[in-house]
Amino acid sequence: MSIRKELEKRILVIDGAMGTMIQRHKLEEADYRGDRFKDWPSDVKGNNDLLCITQPRIIIDIHKKYLEAGADIIETNTFSSTTIAMADYDMQSLAYELNVAAAKCARQAIDEFKVAHPDTLNKYVAGSIGPLNKTLSLSPDVNNPGYRALTFDEAATAYKEQVSGLVDGGVDVILIETIFDTLNAKAAIYAVKNYFRETGKEELPIMISGTITDASGRTLSGQTLEAFYVSIAHARPLSVGLNCALGAQDMRSHIEELSEIAACYTSAYPNAGLPNAMGEYDEQPHQTAHFIEEWAKEGFVNIVGGCCGTTPDHIKHIADNVRNITPRKLPELEVSL
Repeated sequence: MSIRKELEKRILVIDGAMGTMIQRHKLEEADYRGDRFKDWPSDVKGNNDLLCITQPRIIIDIHKKYLEAGADIIETNTFSSTTIAMADYDMQSLAYELNVAAAKCARQAIDEFKVAHPDTLNKYVAGSIGPLNKTLSLSPDVNNPGYRALTFDEAATAYKEQVSGLVDGGVDVILIETIFDTLNAKAAIYAVKNYFRETGKEELPIMISGTITDASGRTLSGQTLEAFYVSIAHARPLSVGLNCALGAQDMRSHIEELSEIAACYTSAYPNAGLPNAMGEYDEQPHQTAHFIEEWAKEGFVNIVGGCCGTTPDHIKHIADNVRNITPRKLPELEVSL
């Protein structure tokens, strides 16, 4: 069944943090390198996306833990799998391969899960497209505000290669997430649309998730939530939502606002609260789930889950708490003549 049909019937649950789970394995440089990259000239520890090639079993098992917890949508481990982000490790040439490998890891996890749970509800793979480590709207040089480290075409080209790998690997949905600069997101949208137009393949649904960075209610590049939504609405996304930066308690008002203006489905996957002095997240699974359950009861959301600091325990509590709650109904918007 298509994900659109599922969203008409119930609130879907997206998975939690990948990085949090990878950290539990306490991997060292050699673990990241594997045999294939044992002589790579630069350090690769911390390149979590590379594990889809060098340690695929770890990634598959993390996906399976989230499926066991009740996730309906699992995200590929490709947050940084573009030529632009991979330049940090001199691994630009691996971008396409990383996306294919990550999508196959997620697909394998679902296949293995279905063998053990043949009566399970439908599960979906979302191809994760991160925001890039360079921004199109802001200058990295305080002495030269007009300077840009990246052009729109460069961003779109990198994103298009990523989309190609994700589609070839077998994803069900494209997820453009953690958007702090809407112009970067527009380059990703352009790349997605351009890829399907040029290949003639059936276009996959697009999920879009932005990031409100603080109490101002704006993205890092200065847009209000409404301005952000208007800027990406032309993509006709399956869903639009918020993730990262804030915990559920601080995200509530923004999710409520979004639910009132979005013509599509809405999503929310907050962090497990705000990080403590050590950069770790203390919010317990039942606390996160309590906040999200309230949103669901208020009719704010269609897709919920977790971002930084969340674990399968968080996702299980969230899934249990929203299972019998009616999903948000799409608004009936006035048609302009």
